[in-house]
Amino acid sequence: MIPPGKFISVAERSGLIIPIGEWVLNEACRQAVLWSKTYNIPALVIAVNLSALQFKRGDLVETVTQALNRSGLPANQLELELTESVMLHDIDIVKATLYSLKRLGVRLSIDDFGTGYSCLSYLKQLAVDKLKIDQSFIRDMVEDSDDAAIVKAIIQLGHTLDLKVIAEGVEKEDQLALLRTYNVDEIQGYLISRPLTAQDFVTCYKNQK
Repeated sequence: MIPPGKFISVAERSGLIIPIGEWVLNEACRQAVLWSKTYNIPALVIAVNLSALQFKRGDLVETVTQALNRSGLPANQLELELTESVMLHDIDIVKATLYSLKRLGVRLSIDDFGTGYSCLSYLKQLAVDKLKIDQSFIRDMVEDSDDAAIVKAIIQLGHTLDLKVIAEGVEKEDQLALLRTYNVDEIQGYLISRPLTAQDFVTCYKNQK
């Protein structure tokens, strides 16, 4: 198994991230519907990362529309994660694309917030629903008061803008305890689960339920 950090940059440089991204989007939508119908799992929101190159090519809205139509997944059960690098492209095109996606009914989040082009004026203009705090701030937040202050500030900023905030890379109970005091909305990370196959996810879901 090759971790994403090793192959995504190569896929982006070669342009292969576009067909890979389309396959992942279609497979994620299909899997979410399969979980619901086969295992009687209630409506789940499944999140899919988007590459800046998918925005640049210009047919992202059509690609998402087709994935939803093929799978039958309701649009409000799909969340698309954008990196802050998306904002480095033509902001008018990005805004138009995001508003078109919102009109479909999908949810939008900004991934790895705080590590890239964190322009607050752009953040105010974009039709996103959620900020995801990068795990680099979460990792040492219990021991590092500066990281803790940054995490707290991002959560407060998100809530001020009526956005939900999710903390990435949560691995320890003391991290979760501190995040709760900051009123974070959601967490993800090894404290919840390591990556799972589709079938293992069903087993995990049933056990936790």
